[in-house]
Amino acid sequence: MNLTMLLDMAADGLEDRIVVGRRGGGISARRLRDLSVAGAAVIREAGADALVYRAVNGPAFPVALFAAARAGVPLVPINYRLGAEQGAALLSHHPDALVIADDAGDAPGVLSPVTWLDRLGRSEAVEADDPDPDAPAVVIYTSGTTSAPKGVLLHHHNLVSYVLGSVEFASAEGTDAALVSVPPYHIAAVANVLTNLYAGRRTVVLEQFTAAEWLDTVRGEGITNALVVPTMLARILDSGADTSVPTLRSLASGGAPMPRRVVERALETWPQVDFVNAYGLTETSSTITVLGPDDHRAAMTGTDERIRARLGSVGRPVPGIDLEIRDADDRVVEAGVPGRIWVRGEQVSAEYAGIGKLVDDRGFFDTRDTGFVDEDGYLFIGGRSDDTIIRGAENIAPAEIEDVILRHPAVTDTAVVGVPDDEWGQRIEAVVVLRPDESVDAEELRAFVRETLRGSKTPDRIVYWDELPRTETGKLVRRHVVERLVGDGVSGRA
Repeated sequence: MNLTMLLDMAADGLEDRIVVGRRGGGISARRLRDLSVAGAAVIREAGADALVYRAVNGPAFPVALFAAARAGVPLVPINYRLGAEQGAALLSHHPDALVIADDAGDAPGVLSPVTWLDRLGRSEAVEADDPDPDAPAVVIYTSGTTSAPKGVLLHHHNLVSYVLGSVEFASAEGTDAALVSVPPYHIAAVANVLTNLYAGRRTVVLEQFTAAEWLDTVRGEGITNALVVPTMLARILDSGADTSVPTLRSLASGGAPMPRRVVERALETWPQVDFVNAYGLTETSSTITVLGPDDHRAAMTGTDERIRARLGSVGRPVPGIDLEIRDADDRVVEAGVPGRIWVRGEQVSAEYAGIGKLVDDRGFFDTRDTGFVDEDGYLFIGGRSDDTIIRGAENIAPAEIEDVILRHPAVTDTAVVGVPDDEWGQRIEAVVVLRPDESVDAEELRAFVRETLRGSKTPDRIVYWDELPRTETGKLVRRHVVERLVGDGVSGRA
């Protein structure tokens, strides 16, 4: 099984249905296949062993994905926002690659997205052999929020397994359209190209997210399905704009923990929409657990607190995924007991360039995330194991404290971290972002936390910033928070 099989099925079954782009001037399934064949010829003509994509998301991206697959080389999407030194460091791993970049200029072996698509119409369209399912289809570099970026190898069979286990072929209506608001170097961008195409759903990309542009696009393009990260959803709801979305039927979120307060407000604002909260990693070819629409509604309307609590979970494993919670001694723990999250399945790659495959002797991959599973199999994420605060020999999960702080009506965002301390080893400090025109005294907010959590989990200090350092996909860069707190000493306003 390989990615070209998915495109060939779509081209044969959907033919002239538009699957990429806006209503006017979009690319049909059949045209996408033709472009991929021509793109493969360009790659082979260049003698490239990879296709690097360093540009904004758009129609050139799915063409690049399938052209690389058909040429038998991996697509390597790279963050186009990286500085010259960081970008050059990643490109040095692929010296023989053909590069698609917004700032192509006249550099040899580098094409702009426009030039790339234009050239495909003038290339000899010669079919290539089907790629080996065990060959890398995509290399995605981790964001490097805690360490240097590593290249994750996703093989054809990993990605195809994810698609076949998640989507029914041609299940979308001809008028269905998905809005994707994540950059091309994120696994969600790759996964959405594949799943929406396989379902027969037109994919529209929002290159630069703003709440107003997102709402206008949903209405203007008749969007039925959308993908956002939690910070985007919060900004949409807080925008003060007209939030009517008459065509929207499904809204998926992922990439970072979803604050319960935000999803509750979204459910109240759009009661007709099916909400999906997903958890996954680059190493797992995207989603491995899902909290579905029925789970959301049951949690919102139920009176059983055990069921209502599921709104703070990421749901249960998708078909084909085995999940275990293990303690520090590598033993599987019982329901309700926190530990490290380990997963296994055909879609799990867990392989890094230059390092190899990191699984145990049973094929399980350590996600390095912490969490617990309730008695019904719902997974609750505690955060990255590296984020654990050790205060006076007590292990404290920042996510637990952040969840409480976010319940305060004046708070829109927060980060809780451990800062070096001579007495306790680490002290707990919280950075808080307030809603416009809202205020809350730091001591009042500490008291608010103490009402729910014991004193040892109450932040020793709370400071206020205008915004938190997050990646484009909403992931908090905690080391930047710690660096600024340590450098500032005392900062912020109460």
